[in-house]
Amino acid sequence: MASDLEQLCSHINEKIGNIKRTLSLRNCGQEPTLKTILNKIGDEIIVVNELLNKLELEIQYQEQTNSSLKELFESLEEDYKDVEHLKENIPPHLPQVTVTQNLYMKSRLTYCHINDVIKEINKAVVSKYKILHQPKKSMSSVARNLYHRFIDEETKETKGHYFVVEADIKEFTTLKVDKRFHGILNILRHCRRLSEVRGKGLTRYVIT
Repeated sequence: MASDLEQLCSHINEKIGNIKRTLSLRNCGQEPTLKTILNKIGDEIIVVNELLNKLELEIQYQEQTNSSLKELFESLEEDYKDVEHLKENIPPHLPQVTVTQNLYMKSRLTYCHINDVIKEINKAVVSKYKILHQPKKSMSSVARNLYHRFIDEETKETKGHYFVVEADIKEFTTLKVDKRFHGILNILRHCRRLSEVRGKGLTRYVIT
């Protein structure tokens, strides 16, 4: 993501440089032969404005995502500490098997596993919404098909929220959508960091 922002900033700086060089001819702007140059200035300004708007949206999205992930990490870390405390302080009169089965939603997952899945989900979210924010004219045929799928999957319940479906996980990450993956999703729902919206044969995982 950092490299994409660097490329975008570089592109904006290049456009600004072009405008500055062209504006150096403003004193000659009354000549009819230079009207084409002035029109070009107007076009460049429009392009720069669009790029700045896109950059602002990208930064806002990154700030929101980083804030959500930080809160999620802190919540999971507290839950993990509670689990470790329970493990170390199991009353001796309780059946070991029963406690183990019910401990932390029957999960044998470590904090590292959960953290890895969170990173991959974030990767899928960033990749998906990068396409949704991309100008349609610059899209490849593959990106355009994904764009239309994303739009079709939206519902009134997901409006204004970031979400992914299993197809996005498979498209943008190397995660296996298996029992372990769904177990981690259950943990995230338990921590109120994800919610589900079902409909049209799909389960949408909404970032909360």
